Amino acid sequence: MGITEFLVQYIVAFINSTGYVSIFVLMMLESMIAPIPSEAVMPFAGFLVESGRFTFAGVIFFSTFGSIVGSLISYYIGYKGGRPLVERFGKYLLLDMHHLVLTEKYFKKRGDLTIFISRFIPVVRHLISIPAGMGKMNIVKFIVYTIIGAAMWNAFLTYIGIKLKEHWNEVLKYSSIIDVVIVAAMLIVCIYAAFKLRKAYKLRKN
Repeated sequence: MGITEFLVQYIVAFINSTGYVSIFVLMMLESMIAPIPSEAVMPFAGFLVESGRFTFAGVIFFSTFGSIVGSLISYYIGYKGGRPLVERFGKYLLLDMHHLVLTEKYFKKRGDLTIFISRFIPVVRHLISIPAGMGKMNIVKFIVYTIIGAAMWNAFLTYIGIKLKEHWNEVLKYSSIIDVVIVAAMLIVCIYAAFKLRKAYKLRKN
């Protein structure tokens, strides 16, 4: 049994035994750095809506509540720890306070759109709240756009689970392929960005 299959079985058992509480907890973890795929949580919750155990409104409320709580925890980790982290370890990652200032400017200018779109992107939605906190994005905007994006994504996956019924786990077959493609693309971008930063760093030292 692969890690994904084991994780899915654990998630299903957890939801079956604890109800709405599990939806809140799992989506809170999903909005942090925990490897909890919403594609394994929300479609199964949709199946339970279709079977009459959950209500659609209840699933969306508790899942979105969990998403915003997890996102706020990550936001404050970035907000409180971002500057000390860069000051202490930034040199090992070719980062300095200039990059932190750029992050702050970016999230002040485009943070709302970035947070909203990121809720629909695998992997990115687990991490985006930390740089938003480091960039000191306006907290009200962060909460509003996180709630809107998370509610839409959670509702979409729940609806899929309702329509697929007992075949809800088919979502994982396709979402896993998309995840691999996105992660590969992100790695390429990160490697390219690291190369450019290293080049700029060497030029500045000379």
